[in-house]
Amino acid sequence: MRSRLSRPRLHVLTGHAARGVILSIGLAANAVAAEATDEIVITGKSISDANYLPTTTASVPAETIAKTVNVLTPEDTVKYLPNILIRQRHIGDTQSPITTRTSGVGASARSLIYVDGVLISSLIGNNNTSASPKWGLVAPDAIERVDVLYGPFAAAYAGNSIGTVVAFTTRMPEGFEANAQLQGALQAFAKYGDDKSYGTVRVAGDIGDRIGNLAFRLSYNHLDNRGQPLTYATATVPAGASAAGTPVTGAFNDANRTGAKVVVLGANGIEHQVQDNLSGRVTYDVVPQITVGYTFGLFMNGNDSTVNSYLRDSAQRTIYAGAVNIGGRGYTIAPSAFSNNVYRQDDAQLAQGLSVKSDTGGVFDFEIVGTLFDTLKSRQRIPSAALPGGFSSGAGTTTNLDGTGWYTADAKGTWRPTPAHVVTFGLHQDRFKLKNPRYALTDWISGADGARVSASYGKSRTQALWIQDQWAVSPGLEATVGGRLERWKAFEGLNLSTAPVLNVTQPAISHDAFSPKFILSYGPTAEWRFKGSVGLAYRFPTVTELYQAITTGATLSVPNPNLKPERALSSELSAERVWETASVRLSVFEERIHDTLLSQSAPLPAGSTTLASYVQNVDRPHATGVEVVARARDVFMPDFDLSGWVTFVDAKIDRDVVFPAAVGKRIPQVPHWRGAVTATYAPTAALAVTVAGRYSDRAFGTLDNTDYYANTYQGFGAYLVADIHLRYQVTDHLAADAGVNNLNDRSYFLFHPFPQRTVVAGLKVSY
Repeated sequence: MRSRLSRPRLHVLTGHAARGVILSIGLAANAVAAEATDEIVITGKSISDANYLPTTTASVPAETIAKTVNVLTPEDTVKYLPNILIRQRHIGDTQSPITTRTSGVGASARSLIYVDGVLISSLIGNNNTSASPKWGLVAPDAIERVDVLYGPFAAAYAGNSIGTVVAFTTRMPEGFEANAQLQGALQAFAKYGDDKSYGTVRVAGDIGDRIGNLAFRLSYNHLDNRGQPLTYATATVPAGASAAGTPVTGAFNDANRTGAKVVVLGANGIEHQVQDNLSGRVTYDVVPQITVGYTFGLFMNGNDSTVNSYLRDSAQRTIYAGAVNIGGRGYTIAPSAFSNNVYRQDDAQLAQGLSVKSDTGGVFDFEIVGTLFDTLKSRQRIPSAALPGGFSSGAGTTTNLDGTGWYTADAKGTWRPTPAHVVTFGLHQDRFKLKNPRYALTDWISGADGARVSASYGKSRTQALWIQDQWAVSPGLEATVGGRLERWKAFEGLNLSTAPVLNVTQPAISHDAFSPKFILSYGPTAEWRFKGSVGLAYRFPTVTELYQAITTGATLSVPNPNLKPERALSSELSAERVWETASVRLSVFEERIHDTLLSQSAPLPAGSTTLASYVQNVDRPHATGVEVVARARDVFMPDFDLSGWVTFVDAKIDRDVVFPAAVGKRIPQVPHWRGAVTATYAPTAALAVTVAGRYSDRAFGTLDNTDYYANTYQGFGAYLVADIHLRYQVTDHLAADAGVNNLNDRSYFLFHPFPQRTVVAGLKVSY
């Protein structure tokens, strides 16, 4: 695909990429002389269903995870994989979306995440809150491997694969096994008026066995975490002096992300989470070639959030609301500035999957998979009264998601007419359901639901037929052609509100789409592999994007229940060189999307002078980038392994009729440069020490890039973070881990303040 990069930009991009390639090849060449001990692989041959997909992938097995990563939650396992960032604001965060090469943390619907084929991506929405993946449904110790597929080049996956597909495969025992693990973590956090330590305790255990044709694994995971503040209450500094208001002290002077002077009044969202996860998998070999499997995950979460106001009056009483005077200027603090960040969240979620799969290795194999995710309970209770009274009693509201969920059904076939020719095909259906009422409470802590004050309901359904044909055209040359035909529908949309009044039944909408895919792979020798991929993908609107309600003044309306689907044309060219103990891959990729779904400001209703921020179709953004990935064993000395990646992305908005100020600006939350490097030294079979570094330059959070001050609350600042991990196998049955995340104690923001230096330690007993 022809790039629209200007010559100067392309020169800079290729220049940096070339230096990365030279360094990577030097790294790899240094390792060639070393004796090979096991295969080094950057791109794997399996992703969720183990079908070979000749596209760019990355994999990490459990053995590598155990040696290199401080793992407390499943999200940690992908920490160093290329172009994967999980916005985990603290350990156990339930709002942890994934980023991709070309999308930020607010585009959760541009990735698909599976656990043993069970979808844990919450495609109810496209945000970094309620639509975050359901990570709690998999136990970290049960993970056998993680595979990542980049780009929408596989016909087997929906258009949500525009970014990535992440597949967790859990471990199934070959004999009796059991383990128990105890971990602890301690974070020292200091920012503004907060300077204290926040602790985490994790207790986990697994048991499994294989008895004849039956195998099972049962995992339990308990996490008790106290996190640092997630948000701050701020107020813009008035232009003129004033004597109005009660004099208070304790506020901190700063600037917001647009550079305006603000005072920081206090910290919000200080969460204490207690989580329990029971998960497992059972398989039964009906005959040696056919296996029936059942997977489940039950996740329970209790979360109490509090606040810390820095303001004190002359009697040293804590002030949360009202008219105050700070440094000779008057402010009025609304009760909601702090009270909206005091809440109690209770969740119960159940995911299940049933599969029947053949593995004959012959002419034909099949797989049938059905999955179900159900929100058994989701209640967030918030006070409406001002603090401190609201801490213990008073009116409030509860927002529910009970009954929200989805199901998926897939039937897949693999036909191998010749060893050099493989055809895969399948049928797919899914349905997503949103139930999101809000009720008044006379007692926000323990009162029963009162009158319904607002609600959003809606459903969506996708049916698809896909086929992919892969064959060896000639020695070393493989071609893959595929296509996905989809029929999508959104229906039963309903928005209700009592104040302001709203009662709108939304129209049903539908869309048919065909997404062709083409991949060409050429390996002139065993050491070299060149690939070219082109794919079209449609990402359909989610129910929350369609049926959101926006308040503008005294008016409540639903701005656009007729959003168009995103249409992405993605392409990638890659070259990979493999040595005996090393490999290097260079990829150039491009993504051009029509009708991207992003939140931006526009008049509401049309013709009004009042602006509101809501999801709209942005005409034409694009992203072009270069990625270098390298890995080598026995670098510089035996048993010293080094791996890393670096990516440059130029992601801009080419056309935006609604918001012209965004044209030519960078896409929000997508930095130019990102990268990571890990170095592991294992002098003995029992000891492994890993030092790792993660880097990202600054990004913008607004479409018009006006948030130039990045290192503040709501900014997206640059960071360079170092981690260290030590694993020691004390005996055959006892292993000890210790490490530090953010060893250099970097203080940075990705909208929220991120964890500072955190010490992690644990013991694991295995039999």
